[in-house]
Amino acid sequence: MESQLVIKVILIVAFAAFAIFLMLPGRGARHVAIRRLVMVLVLALTVLAVVFPNTLNAVAHAVGIGRGADLLLYGLIVVFIGNTLLQQRRSHHLERQITLLARRQAIVEARLPEAGNAPAADAPAGASASAAVSAAAAPAVSETASRRPGTAD
Repeated sequence: MESQLVIKVILIVAFAAFAIFLMLPGRGARHVAIRRLVMVLVLALTVLAVVFPNTLNAVAHAVGIGRGADLLLYGLIVVFIGNTLLQQRRSHHLERQITLLARRQAIVEARLPEAGNAPAADAPAGASASAAVSAAAAPAVSETASRRPGTAD
């Protein structure tokens, strides 16, 4: 039972690191740099496991796991759960962006003249109402895209 203590601590620390990573505001340069460093580290460890499979078995025995394949499975589970949580966070952020854009588009369309496809007053001659809506919504897209997830709306 004590031999499994090491792997339990490692797994708990890994999941706690994911939790902390997800609580921090995202999309900053630091956040991206940490993600890239972790990806490079995982890639390097994967290459080493392929080149030196006996080392993976030795590491597995050192942390209280019977086989290197089991250690690899635990690592895969940690990465899978972390990726799932990150995808959920991204999805939530995109849903918020789409909602904001839809609201702004509805407001812009409500302000357009009721005359069907008549061009807006500030649109160039020959422009349609949909072009005016697109032009008016462009600042909303850039403003929304610059916000970080987890910040107040």
